[in-house]
Amino acid sequence: MMKIVAVKIDDIYVPTARRNELQQDKVDATVEQMLAGDDMKPIKVREGKGRMVLIEGVHRLEASKAVGETEIGAYIVQAPKF
Repeated sequence: MMKIVAVKIDDIYVPTARRNELQQDKVDATVEQMLAGDDMKPIKVREGKGRMVLIEGVHRLEASKAVGETEIGAYIVQAPKF
């Protein structure tokens, strides 16, 4: 089972492909869930070039930024090998 780790939000790079998936209505809904006290599923990141790279969870990441969080729970996964 993967371990959830706290990752500094400022240390997470969001690739263009992930940024293009961003929908403000989903971010707003996630913010509402967070403010209501709902638990959020951890995002997925990988290590790359001295920083964390977002794999999954762009809406949760942006919602966390919106509510002023400095860290987010994440699974650290391996980069796919081609």
